Amino acid sequence: MTAYDLKREYKALYAPKNTDWAIVDAPEQRFIAVDGRGDPNTAEEYLRAVQALYSVAYTVKFAAKREGRDFVVGPLEGLWWADDPEAFTSRDKDSWQWTMMICQPEWIGASAIAEAKAAARAKKKRVGDIDRVYRKTLHEGTSAQVLHVGSYDDEGPILAELHEKYMPGNGLEFAGPHHEIYLSDPRKTEAARLRTVLRQPVKAA
Repeated sequence: MTAYDLKREYKALYAPKNTDWAIVDAPEQRFIAVDGRGDPNTAEEYLRAVQALYSVAYTVKFAAKREGRDFVVGPLEGLWWADDPEAFTSRDKDSWQWTMMICQPEWIGASAIAEAKAAARAKKKRVGDIDRVYRKTLHEGTSAQVLHVGSYDDEGPILAELHEKYMPGNGLEFAGPHHEIYLSDPRKTEAARLRTVLRQPVKAA
């Protein structure tokens, strides 16, 4: 049996090829998520949040596989926002707020997540981090999206293009937090080759 793969099922959202901004329609999706604040490069809270997410995600996967319905754990995703949107183009990371997420197949329900959290909690010393994981439903709808190839710190110019040219030029305004999908493992990929989907929910101005 072929394992369910998010990147295969939603190619336009998880395997885009366009390196210029384009409009997509993002459907309702379900995630496990953790909220936090601060620089993802230096905040211990961020590292612990990501570790807790993966711990629960893989526990859910292995439980589903034992029941005969396997799936590929999706990539890490993040919603990012700040009181001043220019904090992203200027890379003022200490002021960033975030929700880190991993998408779940639609058949994974609340009970499966609760059971996975209980199992993961039994194995972890930092029980509080597991307790921060929660279920989140997200429906972004109309969104501007682009594939960024390069360092995370090089996103400033392409985000400035979105904010200053693409959105005003197409009569659009913000309709939700900035969304990133990390297709590459930064531990194994050089910065210049990192592939990240950048998405911004929008609406008519």
